[in-house]
Amino acid sequence: MKEKSYWIGINLVKGIGAVRLRALLDYFGDAKSAWEATPAQLREAGLSKKIVEKFIDTRNKVDLDALWNEIAAKNIRVMTWDDADYPARLREIAQPPPIIYLRGEIRKEDAWAVAIVGTRRVTSYGRQVTEEVASFLAQNGVTIVSGLARGVDGIAHQAALNAGGRTIAVLGSGVNRIYPPEHRNLAESVAKAGAVISDYAPDTPPEGSNFPPRNRIISGLSMATIVIEAAQTSGALITANFALEQGREIFALPGNIFAQQSKGPNKLIQKGAHPLLHPRDILEVLDLTRITEHRSAQRTLPTDATEVQLLGTLTHEPIHVDEIRAKTGLAVEKVSSTLVMMELKGMVRHVGGMNYVSVGEMQGEYKA
Repeated sequence: MKEKSYWIGINLVKGIGAVRLRALLDYFGDAKSAWEATPAQLREAGLSKKIVEKFIDTRNKVDLDALWNEIAAKNIRVMTWDDADYPARLREIAQPPPIIYLRGEIRKEDAWAVAIVGTRRVTSYGRQVTEEVASFLAQNGVTIVSGLARGVDGIAHQAALNAGGRTIAVLGSGVNRIYPPEHRNLAESVAKAGAVISDYAPDTPPEGSNFPPRNRIISGLSMATIVIEAAQTSGALITANFALEQGREIFALPGNIFAQQSKGPNKLIQKGAHPLLHPRDILEVLDLTRITEHRSAQRTLPTDATEVQLLGTLTHEPIHVDEIRAKTGLAVEKVSSTLVMMELKGMVRHVGGMNYVSVGEMQGEYKA
């Protein structure tokens, strides 16, 4: 039986969260030993009598082999703390989820993520800003994280997809129980261009009490949380509070002081959140400008035969302009002026002494 199946079993025990699971792993050494422990051993490990009873009851009812096969049949991946690709930023928060169920894929580049959250009853103003901000960030290589809810969440996911970017949806239900139901097609698209994730087991229904805790994952995956529109008591404000506790940046959209949906963001700004005035402000505050420009440069194509010829000559090892000229047969003035333009595009880099190198993956990508 796979080790992860024991994690799943323990995670199904009500009353065992991140702290207690970590204590069990520290005490028993691994999830299998913890799952198979006697009631006395579980008590010695620090579990209360009531939780031990729930533990034994769950163990008696659950067929881990059958459960694992069922999850695999649904194309759901199980990720734990022990996985090397467990999101690094999420691992940094207090009590990160021990298990993440996901459809799709989380990549290293998703470390550059921003959460966009807000009201389900979004105004035309909020919709416009959400679309523009999500699209701008996605086009600049930033992954958009949200909760797949109606309103701001769904708009943010869709705008990221329309921009050809990556997006992650964090659910308050099992990843196979999409809520709201009208977002099933959206969820499928998100899974193809990112991931649909949850720390709730598959088939968990979308109960109201599930949503506030999942907001810590939305903010935990993200470098910053953007609140578009939200009442003063809303899930978006809960996400912002988690972001604050996690030491992450918060942006809020200024709005009409008389409008209910702007009271939340305006209050956040009053308390020190960054007012969202332009999408580029987000990149500058998060120091993402250079990174996104570099990513854009990696997608820049040579525009003429001279650039193609020079890229075919350059390698990751420094080459002097005179050697480049000799290899290409081009005039030194043509070589120098073209290299300057290529450096501005991010295609090559000057490393001193009139020596140049190919940037990143350019060499292999553009050689004929």
